[in-house]
Amino acid sequence: MRKENALKVMLNLWVDSKRYRMDLENDDVAPRIKFNRATYATRLIALLLALSSAITARADDQQLITDFLDNLNVHGYVIRPITDDYVGRTFPDFSFFGVIFRQYPVAYLCPGQQGLECSNIFFVQNDDVGFVPNISELKTFFSQKLCPVPSGDAASDAGQTWLRFSSELKQDLFFEFSPPAVDYTATADGATVTGEAVVTAGGQGLIDMTMNFDLAGILVDVQESSTVRPGVRPICQATKLLDRDPIVRRMAEQDILVMGRMVKPYLDEIRAKSRPKLKQAIDRIWQRIVDEGR
Repeated sequence: MRKENALKVMLNLWVDSKRYRMDLENDDVAPRIKFNRATYATRLIALLLALSSAITARADDQQLITDFLDNLNVHGYVIRPITDDYVGRTFPDFSFFGVIFRQYPVAYLCPGQQGLECSNIFFVQNDDVGFVPNISELKTFFSQKLCPVPSGDAASDAGQTWLRFSSELKQDLFFEFSPPAVDYTATADGATVTGEAVVTAGGQGLIDMTMNFDLAGILVDVQESSTVRPGVRPICQATKLLDRDPIVRRMAEQDILVMGRMVKPYLDEIRAKSRPKLKQAIDRIWQRIVDEGR
């Protein structure tokens, strides 16, 4: 099915490109623009095939992780593909995914099987599945899997990748983090990359990181400090939107507004099993979130 869809996309783009060229030929400026149609077609199809192959591979890798977790008989998880360009440049032969076990509004016990925690980084390499459940093991992963960095750009990519993974290990599906920001400094002993990722919603705090490389570009160590703290989380606020006590109603509304768009899955879950009046109240509070850009 994925291959059929990819072929349909390629066919549609090919037809669109032909129409585009026909429009140009009928335009007054068209004689100034020359197309090498064979070259254009070859490059377009090659690009689309590569894109289709990457999407298919990522979907297949995610299925491997689903199968892995199902074999452990664990539930309540969300799989989040990690597709940042700098991650791909740092670990080109891997696919990465965050696997988060929901804690709100109803907490699933973080599974103890094979050392899994509430937030994990899963990776796939050559159809082999592995995972990193905490910062200590993230350090081990980097020390074992990170190739020597040949340039300041590559070292900066590695620093950004660390911060991206670290933020995912702190994720409970309600945090939002700023894009990782890093600085590269050449030193007499090699190089240092420092950086941070800041909580922008769902709580407060930041992640600070320092990464040291030797003269050959080999990772020496990584140091991290974190002040990340969660903010308001959904517990039962949506069910209190029609409470008889106006103070309780106001507190419920305030909490939901503070959580903003991240609270949508929770609202949908409560709405699906609510009576019409509560559904209307949930719709109203969600519309406020949208209108106010929360």
